[in-house]
Amino acid sequence: MNRPFEMSSLIGRLSGARVVVVGDIMLDRFVEGEVDRISPEAPIPVFAVTHETTMLGGAGNVLRNLATLGTACTIVAAVGDDPAGGEVEAMVAAAPGADSRLLAVAGRRTTIKTRYVAAGQQMLRADRETVAELAAADGEAILDSATVALADAAVLLLSDYGKGVLGEDLITRLIAAAKAADRPVIVDPKGDDYGCYRGARLVTPNRQELALASGMPVGTDAEVEAACRRVIETAGIGAVLATRSEQGMTLVDGDTVHHFPARAQAVFDVSGAGDTVAAALAAALAAGSDLADAARFANAAAGIVVAKVGTAVAHPAELLAAAHESDFLAAETKVETRDGAVERVAAWRRGKLRIGFTNGVFDLLHPGHVALLRQARTYCDRLVVGLNSDGSVRRLKGEDRPVQNEASRAAVLASLADVDMVVVFDEDTPLSLIEILKPAVLVKGADYTRDQVVGASEVESWGGEVVLADIVDGHSTTEMIRRTGA
Repeated sequence: MNRPFEMSSLIGRLSGARVVVVGDIMLDRFVEGEVDRISPEAPIPVFAVTHETTMLGGAGNVLRNLATLGTACTIVAAVGDDPAGGEVEAMVAAAPGADSRLLAVAGRRTTIKTRYVAAGQQMLRADRETVAELAAADGEAILDSATVALADAAVLLLSDYGKGVLGEDLITRLIAAAKAADRPVIVDPKGDDYGCYRGARLVTPNRQELALASGMPVGTDAEVEAACRRVIETAGIGAVLATRSEQGMTLVDGDTVHHFPARAQAVFDVSGAGDTVAAALAAALAAGSDLADAARFANAAAGIVVAKVGTAVAHPAELLAAAHESDFLAAETKVETRDGAVERVAAWRRGKLRIGFTNGVFDLLHPGHVALLRQARTYCDRLVVGLNSDGSVRRLKGEDRPVQNEASRAAVLASLADVDMVVVFDEDTPLSLIEILKPAVLVKGADYTRDQVVGASEVESWGGEVVLADIVDGHSTTEMIRRTGA
């Protein structure tokens, strides 16, 4: 039985995953300014600098994306023995969940890409770098570090920018080490010959890279499928996820083909989008998703970052909102991830507002539900509703439930004036959510007793109260389903 893609469940699992990233790490500098005149010295624009930003790029941007998603990462890479290498090391050390295995190579130049941006448009990029394969001893050190790290990780991701860290021999040996450890390998590839990636589970070329590697046209869906199959057959790779800009993505995996439409409403900057795709794929696979769902997740993440300027990342709250907004746009500002809920509740609490909490499946909203929520809202200034995820509902109520998916249920709840926030939880009970939100009042229907209310003792332990609200007789989701035959 095919399951729907459950974004909230996946996001909840990301923090328990770890990925090993090996590749070319660099610094991305963005110099912003204004251009309003031509130089008197030469027919060139005068760029007046107003602001500068430096962030990790290449494999470092993969790390940034993984850290933002909450997925732990061991990064194995080489930097120069220079000030820029020190900057990279400091930024990696500051990334949440990062385990740094950086090799400082004497005489090597740390890659710096400096982009000059005016009025939201890149005018010039200046690169400082060493493009040379690592010495044999340095390659051995990279291989040893990655092999050790794989013991505690679920996925190996190779971020190949063609700067020399990932030479062909090292790539072959890294893939062999991953296969020996039974870890899938994802490659963000470079060049026109993917034979060096033989044995990888997946490669993620963009449209131009796919055309170059396959030697085939890539204009239509059918052409992209054929080009992906050519790469799979000639390079010995398990699958290809082709990123196609405004045409979305195409996944070819054996006999299965998926076309994912683009998610971005507007494209402002594609810088680093490939890193986001690779990171999201690796995180989802490491969290236990199958390849198709991992690709769906990566497509959603890519749609978010290309709508931003600069080398951006996709936050879990943005991904959750994107997953829901295709069905229900207006109410989704009330639907939060667990981390987002903690932040918003903390802000409400600082404003001396009383926080209430109730929970349920809310599959087919009926007058009994509405009455419960209305009563609950009278006991607090802000009402948070914990909503069982689709997976949680199936475990509790059987394979034929829920009738409506979690996006639909969340959006309907969020449209009610009495509800201030909806948080989807994947566990069988909302206990862990209650413990982190620490509501002042916990509300359940009077068909429960105090001893049956999950979280009652915890809420009372920090001075809160438990309220059993009156219920409206004659209304039941199960009975509604029976009558309608749903």
